[in-house]
This record gives sequence, C-alpha cells and structure tokens, in this order.
Amino acid sequence: MLLNLERLDLLIAHYVAGALPKPADVLVGSYLEMQAAAARLASLLEGIAGEVLAGSEPLAMSNRDQSLEKIFLSRPPVIASEKSQYSRSGLPSLLQSYAGGDLADIPWRTRLPGFRQYVIEKSKDVEASLLWLRPGRAIPHHGHKGLELTLVIEGEFHDHRGRFAAGDVSVADETLDHRPVAASRAPCICFSILFAPISLSGRIPRLVGDILGI
Repeated sequence: MLLNLERLDLLIAHYVAGALPKPADVLVGSYLEMQAAAARLASLLEGIAGEVLAGSEPLAMSNRDQSLEKIFLSRPPVIASEKSQYSRSGLPSLLQSYAGGDLADIPWRTRLPGFRQYVIEKSKDVEASLLWLRPGRAIPHHGHKGLELTLVIEGEFHDHRGRFAAGDVSVADETLDHRPVAASRAPCICFSILFAPISLSGRIPRLVGDILGI
C-alpha cells in the first residue's frame, strides 16, 4: 500500500502543476474533495511551488517534470495516509459536473451480472467510467497494459494489496495483476480511468465464475 500512496502523492504534484489529462484531473480533484489530508498536501505543494517558481519565466510543457522535481526536493512530501472524513452521499462536485449529474441521474448499463457501468468519456487514449458492483461481486482477475486509476465513491473493495474504502484511490499499472472484490455489506461505486486495456488472467474456472457473477 505504501507504493500506492507514493504514486498518489506524485499524482497530486502533477495535479498542482496542471499536468494531468482531463479525466485524471477530475479524479484527483474529487479525491482532494473527499480526503482532507490529501487536500492539505496539495495546498502545501502549491505554496512550495509558488516559492520555488516565483519570479521565473513561464515554463514550457517539457519542463514541468523538472519543476515537480524542484518542488519535491525543496521539502519532503507528506504521505496522504489519513483516512477520509468525507460523509456526503453522491458524487463529489467535480465528478458530478464531469458525469453530467449525480448518482441518481446516472443511466447505468449492465455489463455482467451484478456489474454496471456508465462510460463518461472514451477515446483511443482513455476510458473514464463510473462502475457499480453489487455486494460481494468480483471483477475477473486481470492485468493491465497501462495505468488504471480508481476512486472509490461509495462502499469498498479489496484485493491482495488491502482494502479500498470511500475516498481511497487505487493506482494500478503493468506490474499489477489483481481480482478486486466488492465488500459484502453494500454496493461499491467507483470512478475508474483506463489509459490502456486490461487483460484477463488467472485460472479459467475462476474467470468463468467471476464473469457469470457466481
């Protein structure tokens, strides 16, 4: 989980620098709305960035990574590990605007038994979706061909890395194969961004069971 948190801090730094594509910008902004500790880190980085970059010439896009490095070298980043105090039901305001409505307005489509999806944006570079999983529902075991970001909105899920509850973000890439499972107490609703397709993996009988939702 520590690696996941370190990647989150890097995402926040890119968010502060304005270097994220639209879907990821919405996800991180929504995460900051849900997580007070992460919002404080973003505020800290904004302050440091202002101190480091004050008086400098406007930076070209190619120099943004160097700017982020300066920000991180000037003061140790704070790991955003404090649990969320977010209690409002429904979508965070940024995500609500991006999705075109709150949860009650979402036109879900059933993809598999116990698994619904609403695709907000899809192109050759990215797919941004809201996902709904019934209690106890597993996503078939899969690997990743690129980056996947998942923000839990309501409920929770777990995999071999641990538990992800409302306000938590899972960062997955080519190094991760996993089988996310929604908690048994309530449905799990997530905002998911894929920058490359996933690939099913694992044993055939288990995959068939997960696809059928049994």
